[in-house]
Amino acid sequence: MSFLASHPVLRLLASPQHLWRTLSLGIKTIWLHKLRSFLTALGVVFGVASVVAMLAIGEGASHEAQEQIRKLGSQNIILHSVKPPDGQGSSGESRSMISEYGITLRDIEQIRQTVPGIRIVVPSRYISENIWNLDRSVDGHVMGVLPVYPEMRNRRILQGRFFNDLEMKDNLAVCVINESVAARLFQLSTPVGKSVRVKGFYYKVIGIIQDEGAAVGADAAGGDHSAQAQAQIMIPFTTLMDQYGEVFYRFRTGSFEAEKVQFHEAVMRVDDVNMVESRAEAIRHLMTSNHKKEDWRIIVPVELLKQAERTKQIFSIVLGSIAAISLLVGGIGIMNIMLASVTERTREIGIRRALGARQNDIVVQFLIETVLLAGVGGVLGVALGLSIPLAVTKFAGVTTVIKMWSPILAFSISVLTGIAFGIYPARRAAMMNPVEALRHN
Repeated sequence: MSFLASHPVLRLLASPQHLWRTLSLGIKTIWLHKLRSFLTALGVVFGVASVVAMLAIGEGASHEAQEQIRKLGSQNIILHSVKPPDGQGSSGESRSMISEYGITLRDIEQIRQTVPGIRIVVPSRYISENIWNLDRSVDGHVMGVLPVYPEMRNRRILQGRFFNDLEMKDNLAVCVINESVAARLFQLSTPVGKSVRVKGFYYKVIGIIQDEGAAVGADAAGGDHSAQAQAQIMIPFTTLMDQYGEVFYRFRTGSFEAEKVQFHEAVMRVDDVNMVESRAEAIRHLMTSNHKKEDWRIIVPVELLKQAERTKQIFSIVLGSIAAISLLVGGIGIMNIMLASVTERTREIGIRRALGARQNDIVVQFLIETVLLAGVGGVLGVALGLSIPLAVTKFAGVTTVIKMWSPILAFSISVLTGIAFGIYPARRAAMMNPVEALRHN
């Protein structure tokens, strides 16, 4: 019992009635100055709300970026053909010449033969054209791909099926469309079994594939043919080569443009994920040796994922610093008000000391008041912090992710802030001379 008697906190816990009286006194003291107490707690409210909200928004942005990168495949290395800037001449003569650039068959064969650990290489070609269904059309990409394309790019077949090796070998006019084409060209009917038209060619729809969206790391203004268009139809690679040939023509007012690109994209699957970065470096060296101009780009999802994780760490540090500053301001506000409260209650402190209260009892009393202020601010801040991400998601369409530990962490920090900034005022109140305190008017 002597141990409990010498520690006021333990004595409070051991005596529920004493604890309740102390809490009641703290609540009454705070309630006497409702507006002042609320304004004091506002600093903590905004600090805690900023912690919860910014963690949710930052986690959502990071999650969306990482999910997009993972869809590219952690064991994949992706090569894109990029039209070099000097290939876009302004004279009529340069516009009428054939512009040849990008990934070649020689590149593909050398990668297969000289880079160990490459399980499979899947090349593809794209053509930007209007896709028609009766009187409806959409501007999109006609993609010549291999049957393993959905597996390599982690895209699900939503209806029907993908074409097989036999259909590609026979150059059949079949296609798989993505969700965007299905929604815009077949609003009132099921696309599977019907046909779409591109130029003078008709393709039978045998399946619907999941939308891909913009390719990670691709430059929308770069003039390349990477699969960035929202509307896509996929046909067998051999069918595209048979119907469109090696040279693509685009007719414009007063001129035409001709491009010869053997492959617009090549996706390579590495046997071991730990070998991806080293194999990517070997491919970079090979492509640099084969190409005088930078008419290619390499995307390594593993490298992008690591970069996204580093960016997330930096983002978290920045957001944490901002939230810490907000809580610091709130804590300083609590300390300021509690110091003023100590001055106002000097006579009360003297009376309590004269009636037998110890210095530690005074410390505990004032700490309870600061913790109550910070705790109420923490609860309000958590409520506000949880509502902000929901509002951002609903009205701005931005993905947010609320982790279960973030409200608990933010509330705990608010309570610790109250304790840290309440110790000095509490000690100052406890160190008052009881006789001088009783004389205070």
